[in-house]
Amino acid sequence: MTLVVQKYGGSSVADAECVQRVARRVVAAREAGHDVVVVVSAMGDTTDELLDLADRISTGPAGRELDMLLTAGERVSMALLAMAVTELGHHATSFTGAQAGMITDAVHGRARIVEVVPDRIRAALAAGSVVIVAGFQGVSQDTRDVTTLGRGGSDTTAVALAAALDADLCEIYTDVDGVFTADPRIVPAARALSEVGYDEMLELAAHGAKILHSRCVEYAKRYRVPLRVRSSFADDIGSAAAHAGTRITPTKEGTPTKEGTTAPAMEAPLISGIAHDRGRSKITVVGVPDKPGAAAVVFGALADAGCDIDMIVQNASTEATDCTDISFTLPASGTEPALEALRRIQQDTGFPALRLDDRVGKLSVVGLGMRSHPGVSATLFSALADTGVNIQMISTSEIRTSVVVHADDIEAAARAVHTAFGLDSERPEAVVHGGTGR
Repeated sequence: MTLVVQKYGGSSVADAECVQRVARRVVAAREAGHDVVVVVSAMGDTTDELLDLADRISTGPAGRELDMLLTAGERVSMALLAMAVTELGHHATSFTGAQAGMITDAVHGRARIVEVVPDRIRAALAAGSVVIVAGFQGVSQDTRDVTTLGRGGSDTTAVALAAALDADLCEIYTDVDGVFTADPRIVPAARALSEVGYDEMLELAAHGAKILHSRCVEYAKRYRVPLRVRSSFADDIGSAAAHAGTRITPTKEGTPTKEGTTAPAMEAPLISGIAHDRGRSKITVVGVPDKPGAAAVVFGALADAGCDIDMIVQNASTEATDCTDISFTLPASGTEPALEALRRIQQDTGFPALRLDDRVGKLSVVGLGMRSHPGVSATLFSALADTGVNIQMISTSEIRTSVVVHADDIEAAARAVHTAFGLDSERPEAVVHGGTGR
């Protein structure tokens, strides 16, 4: 008997009908001979609704109480799904994150998993039960308070449990049919990937692809958890063969072709996909003295403020002033903390001004062998030029090239670059059921 961990996102359990659909899929896996552990997110937009309630009640809710509130959403989902599975004739047991043994640090809102102690899960499985676990949450090993894992927390919960239980497979169910070469909401010609490597998926997730969160992929890579991304709606729209999903593996052996076959890896650059992220801001620190230690002071202040810095560009120093401009990007949510941190050091550092551009987005091309193939950069830049898109910043790695462009140009840029790299499907392949991609 094999052990399968399944995770269902908020769109997959958005209402009673969705919960019953998920229950049928869970029962089908159980009747196929598998032990099944299920991780669920809060139903639909429940988490956002709870956050809105908190904002209406309090101008600055304590992290502990906010976590107590937000974890209620997943508890509703887990209990309802356990009831639905039981109605189908199979015993189900639901557990909160704490009951499931998800031990975290004490940081509310973005806790990190310290340890997983799934003793109660193992006992329930041994008794023949389907196990339903509330995602996104755990308990602090120090304070014993309830904690939440932050964005992508349910994905991370599922992978962490799969690693701790030595599961044969971790399936991430969402409202699209797997991982695509681009977001099908803005690139209708996006093509389904049957397989993608951990490293490429990590880059795609970190740079805007919403199908999986980067923390989940990092965990899977570290513990070599076999992952598959699938749609929880697939059985209602076609044959299972047409919606087999995407396997996330240690290495990618090839890339899908338009004919549905797999091309050999060899030394050709294999472009796995295009990721985009509209939610970025660009800050320029104007006139930083060009001397040792100046950049360290700037980025030290940003680090102390907990700012997540992404791309950095430093201009050449001007002879007249012996000063330089430093530009960097970060998530839009971190803009105000970053500006506040920089203003605190402005007088001591000596830079005269800060410039903010909160209308930028990031486009990333991800694939194997990119650095050794200069044609990749040429294709990317030519496609953007032909579309009239101006590049503001550029960043590269072994398997990724990213550019910062104006936010209004992101969609046109994604479609143009997708076409330029020959990724377009001859017919639409993606069906988005819940609208969120998670």
